[in-house]
Amino acid sequence: MQQWNKLSKDTIRTIVFNALAENVNFYDENILGIPGSHLDNKVFYQDAPFLKDAPFLTALIHNPNHIGCHTLGASESFFRGTHQIERELIALCAEQILKAEPDSCDGYVAAGGTEANLQAIWIYRNYFRNHYGVSSDNICILCSRDSHYSMSKAANVFDLDIAMVQVDEATRALDEEHLQETIAAQKAKGKSHFIVVANMMTTMFGSVDNAEVYAAALEANDCRFMIHVDAAFGGFIYPFTNPGNMLNFQNKHITSVTLDAHKMVQAPYGTGIFLIRKGFMQHANTKEASYVEGEDFTLIGSRSGANAIAVWMILMTYGRYGWEEKITTLLNRATWLAGELDKMGISYYRDTYSNIVTIRSEFLSKEIAGRYGLVPDNHQSPRWYKIVVMDHVTIDRLIPLLEDLKVYQQEACLAE
Repeated sequence: MQQWNKLSKDTIRTIVFNALAENVNFYDENILGIPGSHLDNKVFYQDAPFLKDAPFLTALIHNPNHIGCHTLGASESFFRGTHQIERELIALCAEQILKAEPDSCDGYVAAGGTEANLQAIWIYRNYFRNHYGVSSDNICILCSRDSHYSMSKAANVFDLDIAMVQVDEATRALDEEHLQETIAAQKAKGKSHFIVVANMMTTMFGSVDNAEVYAAALEANDCRFMIHVDAAFGGFIYPFTNPGNMLNFQNKHITSVTLDAHKMVQAPYGTGIFLIRKGFMQHANTKEASYVEGEDFTLIGSRSGANAIAVWMILMTYGRYGWEEKITTLLNRATWLAGELDKMGISYYRDTYSNIVTIRSEFLSKEIAGRYGLVPDNHQSPRWYKIVVMDHVTIDRLIPLLEDLKVYQQEACLAE
């Protein structure tokens, strides 16, 4: 994988159009056996003049199918041009962001972080079954109570038990004593193999788990385990704000990672990214997909190649240094916001390297939360509301919120 250098708009456009030209053309070629085509040209005009300067929109209309996993070898040759762009994207994310060795990871662009998390748990369940001969009754998903709901969804889909570890209310760090108790309780139920999900910035708090705490506790209890990192929110932030972190492929305990480009990368929805060390993807192979060249190793099956192209285009437009600059700007805004809240005596949680600031509910009203679109941890009985400093969340937009919070505090003091 070459260095992650910024490309010009013209270069990006040329690469995408050349890739599309390598794909099948249903109008010019006599292709009779594929149950697919370009988008319906009675609805989606394919010859609009502006499309020559719009590679992503052109890719949408050409409708490349990226079924399967293209880092494993054979893939549907009808779409070989845009498959190569996805391979480059997977290598960029694994090697340039998550510090994997060259050509050491497989992966694909999923429909979102939820699917990517399910893909990891599916693979590890099958790996434990295939490699160690255990049943689902011996396998447990282990994560913190701050983890995304997709872990509970995976437990339901794959018929696995799930155990959630308490966290410190103030620091959101794993409660190590409760972790030991949880492992002991699961072992008493016959669990010997654990699928661990460590968080790189949780959805609600932006908090980060220490994967070594999980590893040490499970090793001390003589348990087999695999660790997956849910970096759906933090994967395009935390590696840049805290480059010395060990939630990456340099850590021997970590085998797979979820990223989500339709959050901080501002890609179209449906652009989760699943990455895993080579040697594990085959545990999700569906051999019955024999009519698919290369077979299928993914949960989703057919998927839009245009989404993979969109993520690649965004990342290559910035390059590493442009991306670092963007993330630094967001982090500085979050730091400024935290400082203003400190001045006002408002209680909140924020990881130093995160762009999420989560305020305790007693410091604002539901009316204020609704006015600014703040998201609660629980819509029925909120204890926290979060602010996510995105590209559009400028200091000018934060100031009115701070002014309303100040008025709310003053009114609360008068009421007392």
